[in-house]
Amino acid sequence: MTRIRHLAGILLALSLGNHALPVQAAEAGLDYLELSPPRPSEAKGKVEVIEFFWYGCPHCYRLEPELKAWIKKLPKDVTVRRMPATLNDSWEPMTRAYYAMEALGLTDKLHAKLFEAIHANGLNPSKPEVFFDWAAKQGADKAKLAQAYNSFSVNAQVMHSRQLVQEYKLTGVPAFAVAGRYVTSAYMTGSNPALFDTLDALIQGERKRAARK
Repeated sequence: MTRIRHLAGILLALSLGNHALPVQAAEAGLDYLELSPPRPSEAKGKVEVIEFFWYGCPHCYRLEPELKAWIKKLPKDVTVRRMPATLNDSWEPMTRAYYAMEALGLTDKLHAKLFEAIHANGLNPSKPEVFFDWAAKQGADKAKLAQAYNSFSVNAQVMHSRQLVQEYKLTGVPAFAVAGRYVTSAYMTGSNPALFDTLDALIQGERKRAARK
């Protein structure tokens, strides 16, 4: 009888698939924090997930392939936005690097390459000229990149990054915000697989909440 129950449990787990985690399985205060009041979402009509990262973070670097695979499986009503976090002054140069690349439409081309250059090849882009020279070797216009790096627009985005870090009560990265209501991380959930399970659960709950409106 025990063996039959064990087999039945395996069959049930297989039938449920990878997105079977109910919202109740993610425990508030343990797997995620709930913000009160929630922040307004910038993605109207969709569930917005914000990934807070820092290029110098080895955990963010290692998470990147799993994150890309997870994003590909998301429903069309879920959107993921990258947000370079600025937890202190020493993080600001890499925040500027991201937004400068974004201003020139280079993030899709250079985001993963910059992670790789830092963690696999020892690049230190905290010094602007080092970053500019590296980006130029990847085909970027060095002068335009430097101009964007020091622009009013990037200054405003850096300030916004600092503000969101405070509003979402972040103490480290990688961290994720869902629908302006929840914050979670692998540190809270205990592992990367549990992190994505928690994100799936929170997204599922937000989709159900939106459907009830």
